Amino acid sequence: MSTVVVDQEFQTLVEPLRRELTVHCYRMLGSVHEAEDLVQETYIRAWRAYHGFENRSSLRTWIYRIATNVCLTALQQNQRRPLPTGLGQPNSDPNNGLIERPELPWLEPLPDSMVWGNADPDPAEAAITRDSVRLAFVAALHHLTAQQRAVVILRDVLAWRASEVAAALDITVAAVNSTLQRARAQLAKQRTSTHPDLPDGDERATRLLADYLDAFEHYDVPRIVALLTEDAVWEMPPFTGWYLGRTDIGVLIGDQCPAKTADDMRFLPSSANGQPVLAVYMRGEDGEHHAFQLQQLTLTEAGVSHVACYFDTTLFSAFGLPSTLPRER
Repeated sequence: MSTVVVDQEFQTLVEPLRRELTVHCYRMLGSVHEAEDLVQETYIRAWRAYHGFENRSSLRTWIYRIATNVCLTALQQNQRRPLPTGLGQPNSDPNNGLIERPELPWLEPLPDSMVWGNADPDPAEAAITRDSVRLAFVAALHHLTAQQRAVVILRDVLAWRASEVAAALDITVAAVNSTLQRARAQLAKQRTSTHPDLPDGDERATRLLADYLDAFEHYDVPRIVALLTEDAVWEMPPFTGWYLGRTDIGVLIGDQCPAKTADDMRFLPSSANGQPVLAVYMRGEDGEHHAFQLQQLTLTEAGVSHVACYFDTTLFSAFGLPSTLPRER
């Protein structure tokens, strides 16, 4: 069989798996940029080994095994990407200065467009549940070792049998079971919100998001605070602090946000990890609105319970967002 035929056959078989492999690598690495690179590396390794694939397992299982080991190799250099709440320090005083650590590898959001696209998901994409990519779940995974993370994802997310996981990771079934037990115990310790997320498409969520957006566009801090839950959490990598409670968050926004008046900030809506995202553009000295941060929101019946603000403006390109907004006429 010619190389061209093999290439065409291989591409036809593996390309439909790209989205779910990207999600798999993202869960493992916590970085949208690294996930894309590792999927490409997975395809290169799979293509090189394709001639030896003898259908002893499904193609999907075979390529997931390759992807998992590609991720584990990458994780030898860096075990995890936290959010500020995952650094093990208490909540911060909003009256103190901000401490920035841009050199740390921080957890990144995963654009929904990379998971489900812009149309109704096909059956393969529908297999990626929103719960399995929620920011809280991915952040909790990054409290685990790389091997624990792989075992939890393969067993609890992808529903592989213990024997399949053992073969993929080249460990024993007993090791898989003990690793899974320790990983589940560690995940159970992670902080979980007392407020359940509002369902996707819920009218209350739509209204809450619109009110939050309007309050920020008018830079109405008291109104922003009123839309937060009493125990809301606010964090903003690469700054190491995190803030607990609407009162402290209100002080932080009032003191640290560079906006001063209405229209200093403009917004574009997006989504990541199955949650709403607001791209924030701040007015500069030139009068233009430039990329400033991405705010990822957790919406509950009681209000906004969690806000993760990402100041890495390179993420805007991953979301297909412009770096500058045109002047309003």
